[in-house]
Amino acid sequence: AWRTVVDRYGRRLFAVARSRCRDAEVAEDITQSVFATVAAKLSAGEYTEQGKFESWLFRVAMNRIRDHIRRVRRQPVAANSEIVAEAAEQRAVGDRERPDETSLERLREAVEGLSDSDREVIELRHHGGMSFKKMAEVLNEPMGTLLARHHRALRKLKERLETHEPAELPGKTGGTAKRFVGEGRIK
Repeated sequence: AWRTVVDRYGRRLFAVARSRCRDAEVAEDITQSVFATVAAKLSAGEYTEQGKFESWLFRVAMNRIRDHIRRVRRQPVAANSEIVAEAAEQRAVGDRERPDETSLERLREAVEGLSDSDREVIELRHHGGMSFKKMAEVLNEPMGTLLARHHRALRKLKERLETHEPAELPGKTGGTAKRFVGEGRIK
């Protein structure tokens, strides 16, 4: 039974954690921590079947992710000159990247520029594969509010993608924003 739970939810939990934390190792740690917490609560009889299991599981995950993000924000970051120089060099080499990698990177940058609440809705919906009903349970918000938040977040994302300079974002007629809109990724 436990293998079924991990198989069913593991990849989705990892995808949400990775999307929010931007680090595969941290996402893996969070995912394992969530499953350890869930296993402990289930074996101790602390889970009451008042709500849906999936909603409860994702609520535990989102709380763990928020805790991690708060903890990281409180820690000062020392700038390493080698890392800064390497990042600048990678930006300069960016013109030689494949168009798909560039487009994906632009999309990631646009998503990172959204507020935490907008990113949360986008990531639960698109990385976590959750329905709006399940998201409403996880976030404890009315479904109509989440639908509106999701719509606004997608609109902001589209605007961010379209406001890049044409040199950075292949022209608005055939560029990244249009392609994502055309594919139904952004409405």
